Amino acid sequence: MDTLWAFGFAFIVGLTVCGLAGTIMEIASGTRLRMAEPFVSGRRPGRSLLASMAAGPFMLFNDAVAARREGRIGAGGMTATMATASVWVLSMGILTTELALLVVRG
Repeated sequence: MDTLWAFGFAFIVGLTVCGLAGTIMEIASGTRLRMAEPFVSGRRPGRSLLASMAAGPFMLFNDAVAARREGRIGAGGMTATMATASVWVLSMGILTTELALLVVRG
């Protein structure tokens, strides 16, 4: 049961971190979050990597919702996207929690 609580906590932490990063990026740029310019570009790979790592699940989800509206992906593609974004959020939560524990234990 402790493992379930730990994964749940990490998932919520990941949602919070990715959501805050995505919101800050949307406010700063004035455009909807997506896996394209100005958030991801080949000219600045370091910045693109950090942006994708921090807000990538929401970028992926926004792109999938837009593709679903246009009929480019079906229900299976949307399900796969949701699963990928969920694992990504969980990974960010685990990473963030571990970094916080390292800082606290010092």
